[in-house]
Amino acid sequence: MGKIQSSEELMKYISNMNKDNSVFQFSIPGKGKFTLVLQEEDEQSIKAEADGSPELKRMLNESMEQYESGSRITTTELLKSLSKKDFM
Repeated sequence: MGKIQSSEELMKYISNMNKDNSVFQFSIPGKGKFTLVLQEEDEQSIKAEADGSPELKRMLNESMEQYESGSRITTTELLKSLSKKDFM
């Protein structure tokens, strides 16, 4: 699990995500632990990848449960909530 020290560092990780590097678990001091999943538009390829990876399937299921229960925030909301004091 990566420890993010700034919003710029988080954006660097997000911009480097791709089909082969589509899940990133990280923590932000003062905020908590997060799982970021890059989802492709093609639902079939996501399902195929999840079926081939039990860990990815578990993370996607957790993400869907959190989304459905309302215990989630968008990346935009996360970035807006961060300040320099969160990384000190």
